Amino acid sequence: MADMVKIATRDSYGNALKELGAEVQDLVVLDADLAGATKTGTFQKAFPERHFDFGIAEANMVCAAAGMSTAGLVPFASTFAMFAAGRAFEQIRNSIGYPHLNVKIGATHGGISVGEDGASHQCCEDFGLMRTIPGMIVMSPADDVEAKAMVRAAYEHVGPVYMRFGRAAVPVIHGEGYKFQIGKGEVLKDGDTVAIIANGLMVYEAMVAAEELAKDGINAMVINMATIKPLDEELVVEAAKKCGKVITCEEHSIIGGLGEAVASCLSEKLPTPVKRIGVNDEFGHSGPAGALLKQFGLCSENIVKVAKEFCK
Repeated sequence: MADMVKIATRDSYGNALKELGAEVQDLVVLDADLAGATKTGTFQKAFPERHFDFGIAEANMVCAAAGMSTAGLVPFASTFAMFAAGRAFEQIRNSIGYPHLNVKIGATHGGISVGEDGASHQCCEDFGLMRTIPGMIVMSPADDVEAKAMVRAAYEHVGPVYMRFGRAAVPVIHGEGYKFQIGKGEVLKDGDTVAIIANGLMVYEAMVAAEELAKDGINAMVINMATIKPLDEELVVEAAKKCGKVITCEEHSIIGGLGEAVASCLSEKLPTPVKRIGVNDEFGHSGPAGALLKQFGLCSENIVKVAKEFCK
C-alpha cells in the first residue's frame, strides 16, 4: 500500500472537467479567483470561452451559476469548501436548493488537511451545512479514480450536487474500471467483527487500519461511503447486522457529517453501538497537513486504537 500512486482529488476535479468538457458543450465552469488552486485552470486553458472568473465574490458566482442553469447550461461553481459551503450558504440554499436547479458545486481544500492555511480555511462543517439543504446531493471521493467518476456522475444527475475535493495527495486505491454510483457505498474489505465506514482521505487510512487489526484477530469490514447524502442505508444496516459494531471515519466534524448520518440511520432502523472518528467540537489550526491529521486522530493508528478498545 505504501507504494501506491498519490494524487490530490482537486487535480482529479480539474482533469475530469477538461475530459468531460471535450465531450459536451453545455458544461461551463465558474471560479472565484482560485482557478490555480481549485485546478479549474486545467479546464480554462482548454475551453477559455466556457470558464468564468468572478473574482473574490463567491455569492455572486453561485447566483450566476443558478441563472446559467436556467438557460440550459450545466455550471460547475468552484471554490474552497469554506467559501462555497460557508460564505455562499444563503445563495446556495435560496438560489439553487429552493428552486432545485441543476448546479454542481466543486468545493476544494476541505478539512484539516488544508494545513498551513489554518482554522479560517479548514472547513470541517461543509457536509453538515449541505446535508440540511433539501434535495442536495453531498459527496466526497476517496481517490483520483473515484473523483473523476464522481464529476461525470454529477453532470449526468439532474439537480444540485455538492462535491468536496482535497488539497493533499492521497493514494489511488481504485482501478480504472471502477464504476461509481450516487447513493451507493462500496465494500472494500469484508469482515464480521467491526464495520469501518469512511469517506475521503480516511478511506485509505481505514484500509491500513484493517490490515493492522487483522494481526490481532479483528476482522474489520471496510466501507467507502463516498455519498453522504443520500446515504446508502441498506448497506449501513447490512454491515451493522453482520458486525454488531460500527466506526465512522471522516475528515469533518463529528457533528453533522457521515458519522451523524450513519448513527441517525441505525438509531431508527437497527440500534447499534457506533464510534465516530472525526474532528471533535473544536477548530483546527495551522500546521503541516500530515501532522495535523495525526494530531486530530484522523489516521490509521487512531482507528486501530479505537477499534481495539471498542472490540474488547
